[in-house]
Amino acid sequence: MKRSDKKIKLHGFNNLTKTLSFNIYDINYAETHEQQQAYIEYIDEEYNAERLTNILTEVTNIIGANILNIAHQDYDPQGASVTMLISEEPIASEFLSNEEAPGPLPDSVVAHLDKSHITVHTYPESHPVNGISTFRADIDVSTCGRISPLQALNYLIHSFDSDIVIMDYRVRGFTRDVRGRKHYIDHKIDSIQNFIARDTKELYQMIDVNVYQENLFHTKMMLKDVELDEYLFNINADDLKPSVQKKIRKQLEKEMLEMFYGRNISK
Repeated sequence: MKRSDKKIKLHGFNNLTKTLSFNIYDINYAETHEQQQAYIEYIDEEYNAERLTNILTEVTNIIGANILNIAHQDYDPQGASVTMLISEEPIASEFLSNEEAPGPLPDSVVAHLDKSHITVHTYPESHPVNGISTFRADIDVSTCGRISPLQALNYLIHSFDSDIVIMDYRVRGFTRDVRGRKHYIDHKIDSIQNFIARDTKELYQMIDVNVYQENLFHTKMMLKDVELDEYLFNINADDLKPSVQKKIRKQLEKEMLEMFYGRNISK
């Protein structure tokens, strides 16, 4: 079906819900238990709740939203979460508890939320046997109204060391034009790849699974080139025997393929 680029004049509030969901994976090899623990500690500090809050704050700036409320938490032994309630409309300054972290708003204001939010949860982990360590970040950007999470797509990909990126984009609900006709999407999209920068696409192998009639779009990305030194934590490739380098590279490639295809691969 051909989609028109002409803007549709809408009546009242645009209540289409647009949700962009990410699973982002960073993969490393840490040989010893001490190195594995050091990797977890490094990742846990690199992507702590404060850093994640800063990333999500920039996302709201990029998509043109306003922060209503922030909740963030670091976990023991590892991991962090941040949740932001956001709005398309400007927020009166007198409602904010402080400039750094907007606090809860009066009920009368919360009742007018655009039902928009951004969340991130992190999951660092290591395998004690094969030396593979992974960091997963789950991110959801859900907006209701004219603002679109797709505007922050490239920023989010580059905010993490993204070896594997799995994305889902869905438009739900409907809005009406001035004649009363329902519209189930208000922008043109054939694939999430339409919104990924060209230089980024050149770095990744990609596949799509799209269900156009349901406004469901799914894209997987996997880095094409594996430079071994980029995946070794506190180890230099030159200090390893060629046979060991080959073994580690094979382990890393297997891990990436399993994440990319979502199934275990036999040796």
